Amino acid sequence: MDSGDEAFFELGTDGPKVILVGADDSTTSIRAGWYALGLARRQGARLVVVFVTPMATMGTAGPGGAALAVAKDEALAATAADMRERAESAGREFGISVTFELRRGDPFAEISRVADEYRADAIVVGASTKAGHRFVGSLAVRLVRAGKWPVTVVP
Repeated sequence: MDSGDEAFFELGTDGPKVILVGADDSTTSIRAGWYALGLARRQGARLVVVFVTPMATMGTAGPGGAALAVAKDEALAATAADMRERAESAGREFGISVTFELRRGDPFAEISRVADEYRADAIVVGASTKAGHRFVGSLAVRLVRAGKWPVTVVP
């Protein structure tokens, strides 16, 4: 590379600036969160943590379904609040900007939507531990197939 090529590259600006991590409080998701946090710290990037809660299911339509739905929503809200506090605390500790997004719906659709909104340069997710995903396809596989972002899957 000659000296004229050096102007083309800027040191420290070639990595991701916005890293999105999918969070669901599973073991692999927690590992993915720590990996994404370290990557964001090393790159000087912003970290966007996305927790997607499922939509209500038909199981709440029967007798006692409303009470079950309320209890489930309260548990998810408590989990989300805990995850938000852990993410923001880790961000303060490591000196990086952390944004927590709580969404409701299909994890693939919501993570894709948030990635587009924040113009994510990379996505980090935990590997699925559900056996059925070998046949149907996991969130990670769906994100990779979308082909819009580099996706890191953490075991």
